[in-house]
Amino acid sequence: MSSIIDSLPPNLAKIVQRFQRATDPKRRYEQLIWYGQKLKEFPEADKLPENKVPGCVSQVYVKADLVDGKVTFQGDSDSQLTKGLVGLLIEGLNGLTPAEIVQLTPDFIQETGLNVSLTPSRANGFYNIFKTMQKKALECQI
Repeated sequence: MSSIIDSLPPNLAKIVQRFQRATDPKRRYEQLIWYGQKLKEFPEADKLPENKVPGCVSQVYVKADLVDGKVTFQGDSDSQLTKGLVGLLIEGLNGLTPAEIVQLTPDFIQETGLNVSLTPSRANGFYNIFKTMQKKALECQI
C-alpha cells in the first residue's frame, strides 16, 4: 500500500496521508471542502467552454499555465465537494512538469479512502477532472 504513496509526487503523497489519517467519512468531506476553500478566485473571464471539464454533473473549470517548465493550475466548481476535489488535485499537481503529471494514474484516490465516500457520479467527476488536468498539462508543452 505504501508503495503507491512512495511513487507519488511529494505534495500528492502528503494529501493522501492526510486523508488516510481521517478515518471518519465526515472528516474526509470536511477536508475536501477545506481544499476547495483554499482555491484562489477563478476569473469569470476564464469560464470558457475550452476550460470546462466534460462529463461532470457540476460546472467545473480548469486552466493550466506553464511557468519555468512547471504547470500551474487554477480551477473552480459550483459544487462545494467538487470544488474540493479540484482543490485537492491542484494542490497535489501544481509545480510538477507536464511529463510528471501525464505519468500519474488516478489510483491514489483509493489510497485516500475518498472513493468509498464519493457517489458514483462524483467519483466519475474526479476522474474527468484528473484526465482534463493531464490533457491541459500536455497542451502546455505545445
